Amino acid sequence: MLESAKVFLDTNVLVYAVDAADPGKRKTARDQIEALAREHRGVISTQVLQEFYVCAVKKLGMDPLAARELVTEWQNFEVVVVETELINRAIDCSVLFRISFWDALIVASAERARCFQLLTEDLNHGQVLHGVCIENPFREGSPGKVMERASLYRVKGNES
Repeated sequence: MLESAKVFLDTNVLVYAVDAADPGKRKTARDQIEALAREHRGVISTQVLQEFYVCAVKKLGMDPLAARELVTEWQNFEVVVVETELINRAIDCSVLFRISFWDALIVASAERARCFQLLTEDLNHGQVLHGVCIENPFREGSPGKVMERASLYRVKGNES
């Protein structure tokens, strides 16, 4: 049975969801997170959870227990666990695409989960890496269209 395409959320999307400094990005991030949670299509990784916690507490000054609550809540998404095999894949991805290791680890995690899209502002919008389409949800004209386009696609291997 085929399901709707899965979408990987990068750390910056989660951070913008709690950052009051940019209300527009905050709303976009929250809308994306809520839609993916409702549709059971969101994917994150242990790397994303770790990065979110550190950024929320250190850079945004969020209470550590409040940040922990969000980390716990977001564990309801499908979570890709970063293991040694995935690290090796990320190293290869980093060299092949000439991107940072950390961005490559996100791409490798999205690929492992068989995601159709990766929502991030850290890579080139529209680029396809290892079969994963990069989408910047904060790019002008993108909000609202991301989920609309993703819902048109179905991918193999996403069986429950």
